[in-house]
Amino acid sequence: MADTQQVDAKAERKAARIAKQISAFSKEHGGAEGQLAYIGERGTRIVLVGEDGGWGDLVAPSYEIAEKAVEKSGITVHEEFDGEFAAKVKTGPYEWSRMAGIQVGGPSNG
Repeated sequence: MADTQQVDAKAERKAARIAKQISAFSKEHGGAEGQLAYIGERGTRIVLVGEDGGWGDLVAPSYEIAEKAVEKSGITVHEEFDGEFAAKVKTGPYEWSRMAGIQVGGPSNG
């Protein structure tokens, strides 16, 4: 039983740390919304889109931890990264040049 409590406590701490990062992003961007995407063994990606169009992402080690983190942060979570939600993302010259370079087989710079 003690091992389970230790794991739960560790998961809670991780969720709290991620929630703090989400809250900081939200504050910096005038609010935020998110979407969770399971990425296999690596965990779950938390995609964040700010009210100002800024975006970013975090990776939680599990879907459960990601759910706890977004719940603690209080942001709205979307089931899918659909057109309406995606339309809120503002991209700049860097993103467009990256996408163009990848499309035409140019250098990926990464």
